[in-house]
Amino acid sequence: MTRLLARLRIDTFILLLVGTVLLASLLPARGAGATVTGGAADVGIVLLFFLHGARLSRQAVVDGARHWRLHLTTGAVTFVLFPLLGLAIWALPILTAPLRTGMLFLTLLPSTVQSSIAFTAMARGNVAAAVCSAAFSNLAGIVLTPLLVALLIGTQGNGSAISGEGVLTIVGQLLLPFLAGHLLQPRIGGWVARQKRLLTVVDRGSVLLVVYAAFSAAVVEGLWSRVSAIDLLVIAGLSLALLAVVMGATGLLGRLMGFVREDRVVLQFCGSKKSLATGVPMAGVLFAAPDIGTILLPVMIFHQLQLMVCAVLAGHYARQAPAPVPASAD
Repeated sequence: MTRLLARLRIDTFILLLVGTVLLASLLPARGAGATVTGGAADVGIVLLFFLHGARLSRQAVVDGARHWRLHLTTGAVTFVLFPLLGLAIWALPILTAPLRTGMLFLTLLPSTVQSSIAFTAMARGNVAAAVCSAAFSNLAGIVLTPLLVALLIGTQGNGSAISGEGVLTIVGQLLLPFLAGHLLQPRIGGWVARQKRLLTVVDRGSVLLVVYAAFSAAVVEGLWSRVSAIDLLVIAGLSLALLAVVMGATGLLGRLMGFVREDRVVLQFCGSKKSLATGVPMAGVLFAAPDIGTILLPVMIFHQLQLMVCAVLAGHYARQAPAPVPASAD
């Protein structure tokens, strides 16, 4: 029953995302409405990263240091292997330039937090290490993702390269709120941790606001005249292939590194994920408004596929495990 409810919650958010795209396609925000929507989305992003910072305890940072080999390996998959695969996809002349940029941008994002931890728990992995690994990935992504965008997308002749203004916006909207929240964590961390409903509303609400604003601007610029059903199928196929390669690589890498089963689960689920919650606001900062909707399509499709595939895989791992085991250090 717990698994069923978890999947229903995931499906509800996916439906909300699809509904938001449909709403933006039928009733895009224009003029003053677009300005108000964009401002509300910015406020949501600042609040989202402030709360993320407030949730990360100092003890979690200390405990995470004990699993440094696991976290470094997960980080290498997230920020080295994935981008290399993204460059390989970029070289394939089967999508338009904005969609190829979206596929490459997808590979530069940090891992998810909630779903990585949830699937690790379902698979009876090292939940404590998953919490730290996912948190560290998102913290590193605030810095590494814009740098990778500048290095890789900025050199592809796309015209959407990160600018100095984009860097300042990243710092102001993402990094500073996160640091402020973390500095206040000793005072407000307990209260924030108890406000699960508030966190869910802010987390999902901010993403939906940015998606609506981004797709509204894209629709006004003729998004659906540039993206076909064939393009969507190709993106789905590439996303599944990308996920399969990373899943296989993390499974093999975990054994080569000598990690115990519980830590291999962490590597697989934290290393294979890409964060929609981080990707949406970052795209809004790093790319021109008319391009954001197109660039976000691969991120949204990959997000849905990774949830479905990992749900099946986590259930398989849970059936293989004889009994829950305590968290272990590598």
